[in-house]
Amino acid sequence: MPESLSSKIEPSVCNRRRQKLFFIKECIHKALSEKLNSSENYFIVASIPLEICKLSRSSRTSICKEDYQTSPSKGYCASQKLHFYGYKLHAVCSASGVFSDFELTQASAHDIHYLKNINNNFSSCVLIGDKGYLSAEYQLDLFTSNQMRLEVPMRLNQHEYQKQPYLLRKTRKHIKTLFSQRYDQFLIRRNYAKFFDVYNNRILSKITSQRLFK
Repeated sequence: MPESLSSKIEPSVCNRRRQKLFFIKECIHKALSEKLNSSENYFIVASIPLEICKLSRSSRTSICKEDYQTSPSKGYCASQKLHFYGYKLHAVCSASGVFSDFELTQASAHDIHYLKNINNNFSSCVLIGDKGYLSAEYQLDLFTSNQMRLEVPMRLNQHEYQKQPYLLRKTRKHIKTLFSQRYDQFLIRRNYAKFFDVYNNRILSKITSQRLFK
């Protein structure tokens, strides 16, 4: 056998080594995003559904169920009108298209609860979200604790309704473009992982693949 082929490691060994580097990759991603977003004042927050398997198989599957705390669950995505079984990927990106923060939660978790976890990562900026993040309590808390202004479109039946400015609505589409890239180019919805740590590592790899907007 040629030396160039005999020296290659097995795919299973490569995957195990890659999984052990999860926290290192996470630290590198955080350092790079802080560097790239150092002059950014506008950020966008959103979530997408990640299906593990079809709902009809949810009661029989053992995928990612090794730990109750990280096991998948049933959820609903209002924007796609989709009932699914798996996880939600919550993420924050800058207006230039760099992911700054992300978290994988059970599908049943409400989007707005993710805002509790970003207080320590952002300050003195504008955070743009959709109607799923509409909450006067959270808006006041973010502004009081970190000087973050949460900009969310109002509902039509709200008192003193005002349409969200066009510039904010246009900026909010950036994160949809990033998610679409993960869907179509990086196949983030395709899953062969059987354990949560492997699955989480795979999602991090997809998130760290950056493409800046021009």
